[in-house]
Amino acid sequence: MKLVSRRNIYLLLGAFVIASCSPKKIELGTSSNKDVIAAMTLKEKAQVLVGNDPGFPRGYPSGFGGADTLFNSEPPVVGQTKQIVPGAAGTTYPIPRLGIPAIVLADGPAGVRIAPQRPDTSKTYYATAFPIETLLACSWDTATVRKVGECMGNEALEYGVDILLAPALNIHRNPLGGRNFEYYSEDPLISGEMAAAMVNGVQSMGVGTSIKHFAANNNETNRMSIDAKIDDKTLHETYLKGFEIAVKKSHPWTVMSAYNKINGVYCSENPDLLDSILRKSWGFDGLVMTDWFAGRDRIKQVIAGNDLLMPGSSYIAEKIAEAVQNGTLDEKLLDRNVDRILNVIKKTPRFNHYTYSETPDLKAHAKIAEQIALEGMVLLKNSDDALPFTNDIKSIAAFGIGTFQTIAVGTGSGNVNRAYTISLNEGLLAQGYNIPEELKGLYEAHVESEKKRVGEKSSYFQPDIMLKEKDWSAADLSKYAQTCDIALFTISRTSGEFADRKIQDDFALTQEEQNMLKKLSKVFHAKNKKLIVVLNVGGVVETASWKLYADAILLAWQPGQEAGTAITQILKGDVSPSGKLSMTFPQKYTDVPSATYFPDASKDPKKVTYTEGLHVGYKYYLAKGIKPSYEFGFGLSYTSFEAKDITVSAKEDGVYDCDVTITNSGNFSGKEVVQLYIKNQEGIVKLKDFAKTNTLNKGESSKINMVLTHDDFTSYNAEKKHWEVQPGSYQIMIGNSCENIWFTKDVELK
Repeated sequence: MKLVSRRNIYLLLGAFVIASCSPKKIELGTSSNKDVIAAMTLKEKAQVLVGNDPGFPRGYPSGFGGADTLFNSEPPVVGQTKQIVPGAAGTTYPIPRLGIPAIVLADGPAGVRIAPQRPDTSKTYYATAFPIETLLACSWDTATVRKVGECMGNEALEYGVDILLAPALNIHRNPLGGRNFEYYSEDPLISGEMAAAMVNGVQSMGVGTSIKHFAANNNETNRMSIDAKIDDKTLHETYLKGFEIAVKKSHPWTVMSAYNKINGVYCSENPDLLDSILRKSWGFDGLVMTDWFAGRDRIKQVIAGNDLLMPGSSYIAEKIAEAVQNGTLDEKLLDRNVDRILNVIKKTPRFNHYTYSETPDLKAHAKIAEQIALEGMVLLKNSDDALPFTNDIKSIAAFGIGTFQTIAVGTGSGNVNRAYTISLNEGLLAQGYNIPEELKGLYEAHVESEKKRVGEKSSYFQPDIMLKEKDWSAADLSKYAQTCDIALFTISRTSGEFADRKIQDDFALTQEEQNMLKKLSKVFHAKNKKLIVVLNVGGVVETASWKLYADAILLAWQPGQEAGTAITQILKGDVSPSGKLSMTFPQKYTDVPSATYFPDASKDPKKVTYTEGLHVGYKYYLAKGIKPSYEFGFGLSYTSFEAKDITVSAKEDGVYDCDVTITNSGNFSGKEVVQLYIKNQEGIVKLKDFAKTNTLNKGESSKINMVLTHDDFTSYNAEKKHWEVQPGSYQIMIGNSCENIWFTKDVELK
């Protein structure tokens, strides 16, 4: 046996002691967050809080609010790293020595918005353009919206995106809201339920979401500084309620704070909003990030619990570090916010070393885009069964720029870099319908002329400038009335970030559109032929003054990249429309409850007062007895339905079982939406539940069950700052729109 010398024993013992005393490697995931944060320098902590965007602005309008007002005299952002996913909105700050990667954040509400091409490859990175969120809400179908979320989440995953900056769920306070197309509804329940379905779908793929814009970002006019004056009851019951539903039902990884102020305090600097309400009351345990360049006081943002300040600037990080050094900011607050960011990073595909395929199944996702488009289109009018097309319709006199250049989605962060958009013209031709070639050629020439007239917009993010409609002569229209079987006229609208819509030539039709409707109606009706109007719009338009000219009106919204295919299926009758309005179409703009108070950009407003209070949308029209053009929840079908065996039975005080059997009593297959409302003692009607049937064939029935709980009867007590049930009489209402109520029952609550 070989003997070990005393010297070697000492050497071995020394090596053991040195090894055992060597500092343990600190690394995110294997070490605690506390140890990782302790290993950071103050500068690193501050930089983690402000992100790591590689070079802004990219395509943003000049000034993006003005250097003096936007950056508060801060220097422009300096790019720090190579962009990980070209076209993504930004990244967080990496610290490789601690195992902290940069994670990627990308827009948006209608699909993943990244660059479709990259300089180092000929490969394309197109994403699916799904229908706008407003159409999704009009489906009243959370199951299909979840499928859309799964597709978006998969594309984000495979393209290397860790967090999708969506969904957006602010309230349609006014039809002129420039980003209403990115939002779901005028109603907080639909908004919250749709957002929860979307979040659950996206996050099931292992990527995160950022629900936005928290809160009351209901206009684009001066959005980065405007002060929304809202009473506490209205704030909680209308503008926060949807976010509460989404947070509790889907647990989003992140929440994005809004640009605006609420009652004098910027949302991103508001501890009551971000800590007391969001975290303590609702139980949110993720991170809060700013909207890009939001707020003014970076130190107040950190203190308020706005964890991540985007898009990233070493200058801001330096200011945060200086505040700690001079004693105006407690370093423990940095540690708290960094801890929240690290918790989210540990969930991400990038941290967990996911292998990106960069080849999501875009064909399969396009089919889901088509499916939800079919679910959310709303048939507003159908006189004498003008739709669907009968078998003898072969030749279509198709007018309107939108027929040939159908708008898929809105602009700005809600846009999607997609491979194609199927126009309505292409959809009709694919189904064997004939559109005169001369018509198409004349529209192509008109569009080119209009594009030259309006010129190029200065930024990708600015709303598109709408082209003026071609105003045909009655003589030319008469020629097509002789040779074509039916007339179709598409009216288009678009909007986006940075600007609210206008009343004239936007909410209201242009003079050219009005002229065309009158002339088309006259010449085609003279030949006993019908006029179909398709609304290819992102928001509410005025319909009362012209709807008598049309035999049928299909609200197609901006239905995503499969637009023409889906619209044609509805027109042809392959699918019966089943969408219901998630907002009100008023008779005229002055009927809108916030019409007098909505900010006018020409007046450069510093604040906007929510004087209408709880009376938003249908709540106002019902309470005041004002008849809209089309009410909330309205939507026609090619078939008819009967509601039978409606019962409301009390299980205990404040808990009720509501049952209804829906039978298809018509000749087409179709779906119906059942809507459950409660009217309180103040006469305010609120949607409390809804359900959409599966496809019912002729004579087929479906039983719907909905449950009202004690919470459904609560209202917010602003003085006591809690939710409570006021004892007294309530009315339970069941129908298929807020006006078409099949059944009511009065109940007394203790």
